[in-house]
Parts: sequence; C-alpha cells; structure tokens
Amino acid sequence: MTFIFDLIKTIIMGFIQGVTEWLPISSTAHLIIFNEVFPMLPEEFFEVFKVVIQFGSILAVCALYFKTLNPFDSSKNSKERQDTIDLWIKVIIGALPAAIIGLLLDDFIESKLSHIFVIAVTLIAYGIVFIVVEREMPSPSIKTTRQLDYKTAIKIGLFQCLALIPGTSRSGATILGGLATGCSRTVASEFSFFLAIPTMLGASGLKILKYILDSGFFSLGQLILLLLGMAVSYVVSLVAIRKLLHYVRKHDFTIFGWYRIALGIAIIFIFVIF
Repeated sequence: MTFIFDLIKTIIMGFIQGVTEWLPISSTAHLIIFNEVFPMLPEEFFEVFKVVIQFGSILAVCALYFKTLNPFDSSKNSKERQDTIDLWIKVIIGALPAAIIGLLLDDFIESKLSHIFVIAVTLIAYGIVFIVVEREMPSPSIKTTRQLDYKTAIKIGLFQCLALIPGTSRSGATILGGLATGCSRTVASEFSFFLAIPTMLGASGLKILKYILDSGFFSLGQLILLLLGMAVSYVVSLVAIRKLLHYVRKHDFTIFGWYRIALGIAIIFIFVIF
C-alpha cells in the first residue's frame, strides 16, 4: 500500500515538474513544498528524485527542437549546420558558469539553502524583479536565436547561477537574463530551454553519482519511481513548452511575478508562521 501511495505521489510530482520547470516559478520550490506535505522517504532519495526527473523534461526539449538542435539534419545546408553548431557552442558557454559554481557549492546549497523560508523569500524577491523588468523592459534587439551572440550567452549563463538558490527558478533566472540583455520573450524562453539540456544533465548525473557513493545503488522500487516521474515529466513538458511559447507571443511575464509573490507569502504564513 505504501508503494501505491509513492506511485501516486510520483505521478503528481512528475506533473508538477513538467509544468513548473519551464514556467519562471521554480520547479524545485514546488516539489519541495509538495514533499513537505506528502514526504517521500528516505529523504536522501527525494534529493535525487527532484533532480533526476528533470531528465524527462530535457527529453521533451530534445523532441520538440530535434531539427533545430541537430547539426546533422540532412535537410540543412552548410550554413544552417554551422548555425546549429554555433548555437550549441553558445549553449555550452552559457551552461559553464552554473556548472562550475554548482559543483563547488552543491553540498552547501543542499544543506543550508534548501529550506522553506529561503524558498519563500526568493519566490517573492524574483517575483518583484519580474514585474519591474517587464515594466522597464526596452524594445528587444535580439529577435532570433541566431542574433544571440557569445557575449550575451555568457551573460545569460551568469544569470542562471542565481538559480542555484532554491526558489529562484532556473528558467526564471535565464529568462530574466535574456530580457535584461535585449532578447525578445520568445528568444529568452527558447534559449532557456536549450540551456536546460547540459545544465540539468550535469545536475542529474552529479546527484546520481553522489547517491550511489553514499547510499548504494537504487532499489527496484526506487528505479520504478524515477522512471515513472521522468515519463510523466516528459509528457507534461511537451504540452507546457508549447503553451508557454504560445503565451509569450501575446503576453508578458508579469502574471508569473504576481504568482511568485502570492505563493511566497502563502508559504511564509503556512509553513513558517504557523
């Protein structure tokens, strides 16, 4: 019966991951909040689970943008292939800052910053930032990913480092970075998707390795939960990514800023004060 409940919780968390990973509202924050109410045991496994199920979200990006990201596509001419290679170089460059800092500070972040109050504060703080940036945002100068240069990719990658603090949101930090460096909302969103591939692959690999070294390999039940969570995250991400891109073509990110503020305040009242 306990395993049945774990399966149900896994499906719900896979859904949460698939939706919130791409919206600038922090998937990690939502998973931690859900786990506070319906804990997944052991706690060490949840620390791995909340990162590894992101692999399903990565696969969704690869599936939706397979042609865009594939330099060996036979339908592309030589210039298009070179553009694709250049895009990957920009993605790798953008992913490096967070990879280096995350590797150095992973234990500190996990032990000192993965707390409800920190999450609530970062939700509120970056919610305010989103509202301010949207009000002050100049007309974008970068309207396609081809126009995004290496310098801009590095700047967005530095913004992604902010997301190492739980509650910030990886997509939120990178989208803010894109907007602040002159990208359109669509370009900022798409480059955020692409940055997720090496960033989340690296984070998942690190968490798996640390878990195996500390606790041994996963049990059959744990493997089932991981695979189920990734599968649900994959399917939901396919829909969430399309919906977000459709939304940002006509709207800004202000609503997500207000959502973050409301959620952060609710968390403080429910989990901190009471």
